[in-house]
Amino acid sequence: MFKNIAFLLFFVSQFIYSQETIKGTVKDENNQPLLGANVFWFNTAIGTTTDENGNFSIKKSPETIFLVVSYIGFETKKIEVTSNTISVVLKEVNTLKEVVVSKTKKGTEHSLYKVQNIQVMGQKELLKAACCNLSESFSTNPSIDVNFSDAVTGNRQIKMLGLTSPYILIAEENIPSVRGASQAYGLSFVPGTWVESIQITKGAGSVINGYESISGQINYEVLKPANDIPFFLNAYASQDERYEINTHFNNKFTDKLSSTLFLHGNTRVGKNDMNNDGFLDGPIGKQVNILNRWQYADAEKGLVSFLNVRYMNDEKQAGEMDFNPDTDRLTMNAWGSEINTEKIEISNKTGYVFPDMPYQSFGFQNSFQSHKQDSYFGLSQYDIHQKSFYSNLLFNSIINNTKNKFTTGLNFTYDDYNEFVAVNFSRDFSRIDNSVGAFFEYTYDNTDNFSLVAGARVDNHNRLGTFITPRLHIRYNPWKEAVIRASAGRGKRAANIFAENQQLFASNRNFSILNTDGKLYGLNPEIAWNYGLSFIQKFKLAGKDAEVILDYYRTDFQNQAVVDVDHSPQEVLFYNLNGNSFANSFQAEFSIDLMTHLTFKTAYKYYDVQTQFTRGQLEKALQAKHRVFGNLAYETHIKDKGQQWKFDVTYNWLGEQRLPYTQSNPVQYRLDEYAPAFGTLNAQITRTFSSVFEVYVGGENMTNYKQTNGIIQNENPFGTYFDSSMIYGPTFGAMYYAGLRFKIKDKKENHKIEEHNHIEGEAHDH
Repeated sequence: MFKNIAFLLFFVSQFIYSQETIKGTVKDENNQPLLGANVFWFNTAIGTTTDENGNFSIKKSPETIFLVVSYIGFETKKIEVTSNTISVVLKEVNTLKEVVVSKTKKGTEHSLYKVQNIQVMGQKELLKAACCNLSESFSTNPSIDVNFSDAVTGNRQIKMLGLTSPYILIAEENIPSVRGASQAYGLSFVPGTWVESIQITKGAGSVINGYESISGQINYEVLKPANDIPFFLNAYASQDERYEINTHFNNKFTDKLSSTLFLHGNTRVGKNDMNNDGFLDGPIGKQVNILNRWQYADAEKGLVSFLNVRYMNDEKQAGEMDFNPDTDRLTMNAWGSEINTEKIEISNKTGYVFPDMPYQSFGFQNSFQSHKQDSYFGLSQYDIHQKSFYSNLLFNSIINNTKNKFTTGLNFTYDDYNEFVAVNFSRDFSRIDNSVGAFFEYTYDNTDNFSLVAGARVDNHNRLGTFITPRLHIRYNPWKEAVIRASAGRGKRAANIFAENQQLFASNRNFSILNTDGKLYGLNPEIAWNYGLSFIQKFKLAGKDAEVILDYYRTDFQNQAVVDVDHSPQEVLFYNLNGNSFANSFQAEFSIDLMTHLTFKTAYKYYDVQTQFTRGQLEKALQAKHRVFGNLAYETHIKDKGQQWKFDVTYNWLGEQRLPYTQSNPVQYRLDEYAPAFGTLNAQITRTFSSVFEVYVGGENMTNYKQTNGIIQNENPFGTYFDSSMIYGPTFGAMYYAGLRFKIKDKKENHKIEEHNHIEGEAHDH
């Protein structure tokens, strides 16, 4: 009897022990998190890997109290577990001994443990395409749709969940960056080589970053001086005579102080008309972009600080092939456009972690921006100068224990707009907008399979009034390698109707604002609710790592600044929503590692986006209901001296898109009700000759699909029916490019690369 009771007690104690969870973090000596580090119980097959923040969670084992932590290029550690929370620091190895590679890092990572639906695009993903600027960085990501906004400016517009970029909060290291005057062209002002990673959040996002996001948030991280290499060079040239050069100069003054000087220049000198419509396929022009970034970090004191100083000047000329701005500007000699932008920015971030309380920290962010655009489109003129100041103060801590965390703070935004519009009317829309807000966000994590983030903020805006923004995110792991997420949140924003719809200036439409009682061009602020569900399952298929992702999101507008181009082909109307406006988005994504270094990813997207217009409830124009995405990426194993081949192919298929109403035009200037479905193919080949030098060649729109009627009445651009905004596909045909990358690394970095190359070779051979 006693033996039976003892056995039962032992069994119960072991069961209870095995249900407890160990949580921890794995970092390097520079306090940088290690993504994909292996964490296993000693002499067992039970283990896990760390996420992009270096965090892991693993159930206790009744067999051992020792964890083994390993990462490529670092010494393996064996740790005795004496508490439920541990922190591991791995040191870089000086000599390569025995290494086993268990996982190849993906270009885009989907976390199973973050509460919000976030995917992280690393540099491996960004290098799959030329990625000359941020607007071109999403061609290999199925969650972001990239379209041309018109047939004149060559500007690319992104969409998420069926809604355009003004409904996405775009931030640089969590400081809002592409907003207001920069909405139309701001993404093209961020060189791709400056970007370290991009985090894409679907749904309303966090209240910490503001109240404006509705369909999602995009946050990009700039390369950190403390981790940068001494020198980097990227040169690019394309078939359409576009040339770019990027150089990074890094200097580490001390162990704590580092600085990087980023220099970017691009020019397009070739006048191309591949669809023979008499207009340039893309604008000619030039851009100079300079960023000086400083970083101070003192790990012992828990202090890190960044200072950025930036200057950018961009000049574009578009229009008819024979347009000469010196003689034809704002005349009817020839139709042309110039868009000249100057941007100045100074920003800083400071963070402090209490050394004796690592769960408690302060953060302080400040940014001043001056964005000045002088432009004209034919006979229409648009000038805007926005001076902005943004400040955000954050405090992070816990409630009783680390399962209950919170972030609270204050932020302030000031925008001074000098805006002049001359279309069928001339008017000065200059104004000052300012807001002050307070937020509180609570996070609960049971350290196992459930967590939630509940946040709210209160803001007072001189035009939007005083309002509350609530948001909620929930994560649940129902079984191994699976996660279910749910989110709901409210967003509110002031629509800058002219800055956000500049493609309409490249037409002869009359502009009319129907409402006059609102405080924003006579309109009321936009208000919307976003709801979402997401499911991820990682599994083995025929012994290969595979992943399925299912997302469904709905956005309901309580009010919207409706942009109506369906009322008449000769008019664009702006008015407050009077009826229903919503966007339903469903995405199914599947990816699999077919073999070592060969990955395949595909996705299907369905959109149902409708708005109440003067002509009734209509589908959103120029929005495909069905889209299919496919990507195949392959890398050869790394040989001696870092030699390697990389291949990447991306296919995008877009279904039919409803075209704006043109039936009242003369027959020759009418469009069909729907645009035809079409597909485009992009590909790139990269040849790495060593750890410091590589070349790449690639092609865009290799199917050579061209929209033949990109400009209505192109033969008479000053006529009644001229319109270049009816763009549903490429107008320029296939385009090919080539480039090179050259790096100078310090000895420590070179050793790490050589070691990594050797490891990759060993892994391939075995």
